[in-house]
Formats: sequence, C-alpha cells, structure tokens
Amino acid sequence: MEPLAQKLRPKTLDEFIGQVHLVGPDKPLRVAIEKKHVFSFILWGPPGVGKTTLARIYAESINADYYELSAVSAGKDDIRKLVETGGELFGPKVLFLDEIHRFNKAQQDYLLPYVEKGKLILIGATTENPSFEVIPALLSRCRVFVLNELTDDEMKEILSRTGYALSEDAMEWLVAIASGDARSALGVLSNTKELYGEISVENLKNAIQSKHLRYDKKGEEHYNTISAFIKSMRASQPDAALYYLARMVTSGEDPKFIARRMVIFASEDIGMKDPMALVVANEVFKAVEIIGMPEAGINLAHGVVYLAEAQKEKRAYEAYKMALHDAEKYGNLPIPMSIRNAPTKLMKDLGYGEGYERYTKKDLMPEELRDKKYLKDAEEK
Repeated sequence: MEPLAQKLRPKTLDEFIGQVHLVGPDKPLRVAIEKKHVFSFILWGPPGVGKTTLARIYAESINADYYELSAVSAGKDDIRKLVETGGELFGPKVLFLDEIHRFNKAQQDYLLPYVEKGKLILIGATTENPSFEVIPALLSRCRVFVLNELTDDEMKEILSRTGYALSEDAMEWLVAIASGDARSALGVLSNTKELYGEISVENLKNAIQSKHLRYDKKGEEHYNTISAFIKSMRASQPDAALYYLARMVTSGEDPKFIARRMVIFASEDIGMKDPMALVVANEVFKAVEIIGMPEAGINLAHGVVYLAEAQKEKRAYEAYKMALHDAEKYGNLPIPMSIRNAPTKLMKDLGYGEGYERYTKKDLMPEELRDKKYLKDAEEK
C-alpha cells in the first residue's frame, strides 16, 4: 500500500506547504523554478520538511531526467551507472542525493567532476551543516537553501489534507510530538488509523510505541543515548560505552556526529592526563570521513575503548572556562606593551614590543589580572 506521506506529496509549488522564505512570491527557489534556471543546490534542514518534494518539483520544472539515490547505501558505481544511463543526453540529468553528508570525502571527490562539467545537476539533501559535511570544492558549486521546521499551523494544514477525522486534542498532541516533521506525523497517523481505526490521543500514543519507528535525531532518545555514551566513557566503562555506540550506529545515527563528540570528550574529560587521546579521537574522525560505514564502526569502537580506559582530568577545560569568564567580565584589557606586535616604525616608537624577552618570567597578563593562575585554581577545585 502506498504510504500516506507519498500519497499526499505535493506535485506543484501551489500545493506545497511551508518554507515560504524559499518558495513564497519572488523568493529564490520559486523564482529558479519558474524561470527554469538550471543549477546545482543543497537543501539543508530537519527531516520531513519537504526536501525531496522540492527536488522533484524542481526537476519536473526543467524537464529533467530525475534520479534519486541515498548516500547511506549508494557509492561510486551508482554514480557512474547513472551518468552512463541513456547515452547522449538531450536534457539535464538531475541527481537527488539524500543524506549527502553520509558520502565520505573520496565519494564526494568522485562526484565533483560530473557536477563541474554539467553531466549531473546535483540536488543534495542533508540534516547536517553542509559547511562541515560537504567538501569545499563541491560546496562552492552549489547554492545552499536552508529549510526550517514546519510551524504548528503548517503541520495542521498538512494533517487536515488526509481526510482523517482528528479531534482537536489528537491534532494538538500529534503536532507537538512530531516537532515539525510532516513525514513522521503522517506515518504515526497512518499507523494509528490502520491499527485502531479511531484516531484519539490514546491510540496515537499506543501506535507510536512501535519499536520500528525511526530513531528521532532531535528527540529524547537521541539525547539520552549520546548522554549515556559520554557518561560511560567518563566513568571508564568501555563495555557500556561500546553498547551505546552500537545502539546509535544500528539506529542510523550519523557516525561523524559520534566522532565529533569523541574529539570534544578527549580534551574536555581526558585533557593533559593523556594528550594522545586527542590524537586518537581526531584520527577516528578522519577514518570515519575517509572510510565510511559500516567499516568505520571498527574505528569508532577502537577510539571508544581508548577514551574510556584513559585516565581522566578536566584541568585544562576548567582553566579555560575561568579564562573565558574573565575575558567576558573585563572585556579587552590593555595588553602589556612588551608583548604587543610592532610591525611599523611608529608602533615601535610608541613602545610596542619594547623590553620583550623571549623566555621572560615576568607575568604577561594584563595589569588587572596579574597573579591569576587558572590551571592552579582548576587543580584545587
């Protein structure tokens, strides 16, 4: 049976709900569609807000051959086959690449020349910041459009199109639990209708208990799991940390999100007790980028065990927080003249850099902060 979200998917901008800043009158994406402007772009926003729908509407507007791939399962061979499909092209060929952030650097490098030469019009979709997830060369060839969560009113308008009878309480509850994700809301609504017939708050709650519902990367389960993961490493319990790692991986969590948290943990919780921890964490992050899943799961596990078993110390982190506090409290205090930069004769004449000693034991703090010892204070906390 066709999923409800697919059945209700808009085919034109006039049917589309939300993202008024992009598709409202005279807004950039509407103008591009109306003028049939051929270009590559990336749609960045949370799940269930219309990225796939906008890609399809755009491809239809320029009469393109349209192909969809998911970066979770696609690879270089899929790109090559797609480019070779159909021989000589008489019109543009649009590739909608969902979750483009899941393509590692090598895969993105492989995609780049096809986009650069115009053999593919790329529409990437991502829930992650493309500045971090898309290589600069590819990003520079794409316009980035930022999509927002759907508002409560927009969600209600979408749900009203289903034709299902919802009480006001059921509508409010479903809109609140979906957090701006229309696809999720429609899925829960469809499951409830199929299982119970009547759509009530109680039936919606029962339907959403299904273990097969997707892992919500913005929801409570996401934050609970990453919290348990970090706290297990902090408590030096590698078995627990590995379990929560495996739980996130099998739920579809972005491995680069996990690796980023490990890099932060290496400095925040281990610090100077084992400086190699930061090196290991950074190398794990690089491995995730270059190798990709599922093999990079081995690298994640390696790093997790190292970080969990390492001795812990927050001295550098606590000292940094103290320094931040003073920087915010006192603003830009005058820097001692002896350590100011003196690139011009005038600045030298004014005393900039005068009396500088490379290995001085004099306190180099601003006058107001003389004798401050952040690291010593952090040790005593």
